[in-house]
Amino acid sequence: MKTGLIVIVVLALIALVAFGQYVGVRNDLVTKNEAVKSAWSQVDIVLQRRADLIPNLVETVKGIAGQEQKVFGDIAAARSRLLSAGTPSDKIAANQQLDGAIGRLLLVVENYPQLKSSENFLRLQDELAGTENRIAVERKRYNDTLQDYNTYVQKFPNNIYAGWAGFKPNEAYFAASEESRQVPKVNFAAPSVTPQAAPQPAPAK
Repeated sequence: MKTGLIVIVVLALIALVAFGQYVGVRNDLVTKNEAVKSAWSQVDIVLQRRADLIPNLVETVKGIAGQEQKVFGDIAAARSRLLSAGTPSDKIAANQQLDGAIGRLLLVVENYPQLKSSENFLRLQDELAGTENRIAVERKRYNDTLQDYNTYVQKFPNNIYAGWAGFKPNEAYFAASEESRQVPKVNFAAPSVTPQAAPQPAPAK
């Protein structure tokens, strides 16, 4: 009888410890998952900010480079895809497409020197450059937060408790392509002029 009671007490203590661990892990998972959501919301804000800047940027370029219809169409399609995306994974994919379209637009600008003297365009260029830098910062912060969550979820014995609580690894990383990993280089300074070599005197006859 005494042995049976001891076994029951030991099993009860094990169950109590396991339950306490489960509660602790679940609370940590909730905290880390909310941190991921918060980090993503900051990414979403700056992506929306860039999407809001693009129409004005495109209209300004159209005023001088109206024949570049393919580039304008690519940007419109990429922007529409970004705005209609519902999940972080879809928005990340749409953002990669938009990165490429913006890069092509900036290449077009190089062919129109008059844009570089447009006050409106220069203002938009500054806003775009600042937004791109902010995107890079928030994107890294989001990836770091997501990595922390995924590492915690997959560690033993957290993975067991996470499964019981319904938490799974989140693979919606900002794994950008090489093209989109580069912040578009916005440089509209007047091209430097290579100095001409001084004419050499004619050889004496």
